[in-house]
This record gives sequence, structure tokens and C-alpha cells, in this order.
Amino acid sequence: MPLVKPQLLPRTRMKTVLTTLAMGGIGLGVITVMRRSYSQAASGTPPAVFAGGPAFVSLPLESSEVVSHDTKRLRFIFPQNDAVSGLSLTSAVLTMSWPKGKWLPVARPYTPISGTDDTGFLDLLVKQYPNGKQSTHLHSLQPGQTLLFAAAIKRYQWQPNSFPQVTLIAGGAGITPVCQLARGILRNPQDKTAINLIFGVNSDEDLLLKEEFDGYEREFPGRFKATYVVSHPKKASPFRKGYITEELLRGLAPRPANGNTKVFVCGPPAMETSLVGKRGKTGALERLGYYRSQIQVF
Repeated sequence: MPLVKPQLLPRTRMKTVLTTLAMGGIGLGVITVMRRSYSQAASGTPPAVFAGGPAFVSLPLESSEVVSHDTKRLRFIFPQNDAVSGLSLTSAVLTMSWPKGKWLPVARPYTPISGTDDTGFLDLLVKQYPNGKQSTHLHSLQPGQTLLFAAAIKRYQWQPNSFPQVTLIAGGAGITPVCQLARGILRNPQDKTAINLIFGVNSDEDLLLKEEFDGYEREFPGRFKATYVVSHPKKASPFRKGYITEELLRGLAPRPANGNTKVFVCGPPAMETSLVGKRGKTGALERLGYYRSQIQVF
């Protein structure tokens, strides 16, 4: 039997195929959402946009707030005023878009900074990166324009009071899952976990969500403490100068005795490697005595 040489699909046909696949997924998502909405309406519970399975919901942007030189807070509106996200703590959402001039979709996960029980809206904190296709597109959105949310991405499943105290270490934009976890713990009156936040950034202006963390320190004295580390602080800055290092953590992180604590880490790859290590290389946290099972990377 003669061999048939495979042929590449023309660009226009490939785009049609990809679009068909995407629309098929959207159709499945719509059916899932309709079934979910009917079930919630029958039970009387608030509609949950990301209650499980594919979401494929297009949400309009209500507002875009500049919070730093490269970061915006984007608020998207749910279809119903009483709807909640339905996300579990530390979950992310997968966003999809077709940036201008691109024929292939771009998909990127973001961790919402709004509460899982906030009604009617979802907030994303988005840092724009050089040549970042999705972050640049999101920064260009104007109120009224929409963004496609494909699905929820579950991460570490937090259980209240799992540990007496946890340490949350964040670098730069890695503050978003850390913020979500801290808020979820503190908003739960049944959860008595104490939180030690260590947040490292490049400049004073990069200390995103600091006002919220200041509020937690006032509201939960003895339970929430934040330490800020700035690598290039401005003159007379009140914050520690430097980086999140083994030496710094030795004085700030609780002793890891008996496995009665846990450390959550989220930040740039170089920071995560330094703290957590990689194959064949021990990180700072293990050198301080933490077991691998006590370290969670988002």
C-alpha cells in the first residue's frame, strides 16, 4: 500500500478547526452551567459560577483600577447579583482570549483576590509582563468588554485548624493566592489558625494589597503579622531592605518542630527554587528543618 504524505491544514482551515473545538467546549460548558443553575435554583442556594466542571462563562468588565505602575485590579460582574464564585480557597480561574492580531487563543490562570463568598463580582489583580500576551490583553480591556473564563483550577485544599500557625511567603504577583488563603482563614469564625506573612518585592510601590494586610493586623492582633522585604527601597523606606533568604526566615518563620506548621510559597521561579529547592538541590526551608510535606508551592 503506498504511503500517503501527511498534509498540513491551511492556516484558515486550522483556525476554523480550533474555533470549532473551542465552541464545542463552550457548548458543553453552557449545558453544564444550565444544569448547575437549575439544581441551585431548586435547592435555594446562591448560584455558583465555578461550582465544578467547565464554566465557559463570559463575564463583562465593570471597572479597571490602576494600583501600581504595572498592575491593575479588574472587576468582572457575575450574571446574577446574588451569585458567588463557588471557588474553594487557593483556587485559580483559567481565562481565555484571542488577543488582537492572534489567531490562536491564549489561556492563562489567575487567582482571584475577591472573597469566595463575595456576591455579584470577581476581582483579579493582574501584573502586565513584557511580551505577556494575556496580561497585555487584560490591561487593554475597557468596561463593558468581556473575558472568557473557561474553568476553575483547584490547588491545595485547605482545612480549617489544620495547623496552629502557617507561614505565607510571597514574591511579587505571587501575593494573590496567599491573599486569598489569608482572607479565607480570617473570615472563617471557626478557623483559629495564626498567619505569618512574609512578602518580598522590588520596590515600595510593588507592595500590593498592603492596605488590606494592615487592616488584618489591626483586626486580628496576635493572629496576623506581616513582614515586608524590599530589594530596592526608596530613601527612608520603613521596610526591610534585601531579599527573602534563609537568614531572614531563620528569625521570622516559626520552628518546624513536630510538623505542627506549614509553609506556603508563591513567587518568581528563582525565589521558589531558592526556598524550596529542586531535584538534587536542597532549598532554604529544608535546611531550616522543614520536611518536604510541610512545604506547599502554589
